[in-house]
Amino acid sequence: MPEGDTIYRTARALGRALVGKPITGFRSTYPLLTRFNEDTPLAGQLVQGVESRGKWLLIHFSGGGTLATHMLMSGSWHIYRPGERWQQPRTNMRIVVENSDYIAVGFSVPVARMHTAQSMARDRRIPPSQLDVLSGDFDAPSAVCRVLAHGKEEIADVLLHQEVLAGVGNVFKSEICFVTGVNPFCPVAVLDQAQVAALIAAAQKLVGANVLEDSGDAIVTYRGRRRRTTQQSDPQASLWVYGRAGEPCRRCDEPIRRLIQGPDARVTFWCRRCQSMPDGSEVDG
Repeated sequence: MPEGDTIYRTARALGRALVGKPITGFRSTYPLLTRFNEDTPLAGQLVQGVESRGKWLLIHFSGGGTLATHMLMSGSWHIYRPGERWQQPRTNMRIVVENSDYIAVGFSVPVARMHTAQSMARDRRIPPSQLDVLSGDFDAPSAVCRVLAHGKEEIADVLLHQEVLAGVGNVFKSEICFVTGVNPFCPVAVLDQAQVAALIAAAQKLVGANVLEDSGDAIVTYRGRRRRTTQQSDPQASLWVYGRAGEPCRRCDEPIRRLIQGPDARVTFWCRRCQSMPDGSEVDG
């Protein structure tokens, strides 16, 4: 599932393939994108930059337009050489951006819109870089304040609020809570500022560790990559708790618990022993 690390790596690969090169072709199955291209042809323009903002991917064109895409659960961007066989059926194609060297294909992209600078500034769904845990502009003290402002909510739910902490998704949510020893069902109000700061620092560290350079994602984006939070080389030991319900905790051997949490019914994994509630209460799971 695409979280901030996946989108960051995709933006980096797309940037290497597209930035600074004239566009030779653009097409889309979305009428609004097609209409934009008819009114303001992208062919001949340069891609000036590609960036991630939390779970949004932004492609900036020299004519002033910005293509904003969100992958939700199913979308992905692939990069191919001309003539190279696509890894998905053409019926899944939603957007194509071409230059003389590469073809960038957005498959099953569920959310796509073309923005001007003015319209993007008004779109509150796209977070500013100061909220993105992977951005050099990320403001950790402000993030602590944003978390503490949600005192009545459970901490794992708050970590998923993209207007609080952009880039953290469901996998990292459980992993961040585990490495800091915080129970994911703990109300924010019972956490002190130091605990919240530790959660924010863990978010930066865990998500950031998954965007380090390797030889597998220099250009091609369709190669699989296993998310890792444990620093273990064994693929079967890459995560602390996520997806491990009933398996022994890697620290204490207590069986990992699983429970659906929050208004969006997101699954949460935790260790009852390593992440006890501050008041000693139990969460059924």
